[in-house]
Amino acid sequence: MGDATVNSAQRAHALIRAGILSGEFPAGDMLSESTLAASMSMSRTPVRAALGRLQDEGLVRIYPKRGALVRELTVDEIRQSDQVRHAFECAGVQLGSLEARQLLSARLQENLDGQEQALHRRDYPGFAALAMQFHRAFVELADNATMLAFYDRLQDRQHLSIVRNSTVRGQPDLVLAEHRSLLKDAEAGDWTAFSTRLREHQSHGNDFE
Repeated sequence: MGDATVNSAQRAHALIRAGILSGEFPAGDMLSESTLAASMSMSRTPVRAALGRLQDEGLVRIYPKRGALVRELTVDEIRQSDQVRHAFECAGVQLGSLEARQLLSARLQENLDGQEQALHRRDYPGFAALAMQFHRAFVELADNATMLAFYDRLQDRQHLSIVRNSTVRGQPDLVLAEHRSLLKDAEAGDWTAFSTRLREHQSHGNDFE
């Protein structure tokens, strides 16, 4: 592909991915190459490349001559993602310095306020973005770029599991209370209590509408 086509494919990937993560293209939707190409004012070639990349990332499944189906997360995908994120977040709390942990509350207070406001507005994609930043902060405590790189590979699954979660929609106060409790455990450096609480918090992530 030429540079223009590559750039178009990158733009198509970003736009389609954003549509999937925001819920504009919900699970079960069949995406048409020609419809997407027309909506983005480009040819079908970069759209086809973008959909191929999204299939590699696990967000769609391509059916030749039919389109690309937006995938629902499987139980195993959610479980595996939860286990990896749990390991890295707990490791961050365990390995983080006292100074880093003491700065957590100041770092995350604005984030928590934003979470509350987003939930009250029923802005679930906005809440998901803030919740992901919140959880990532625990991994950041370890000051380990390799850990963060692996953790960030799970962002799409994490985002989708949050925006489709019925507990987030039906019991927002519970979710916020659990986040505040996780922050207290992390600040105290009590990674065993943090581990137990995080596992319970993640169990609610398996509740989908």
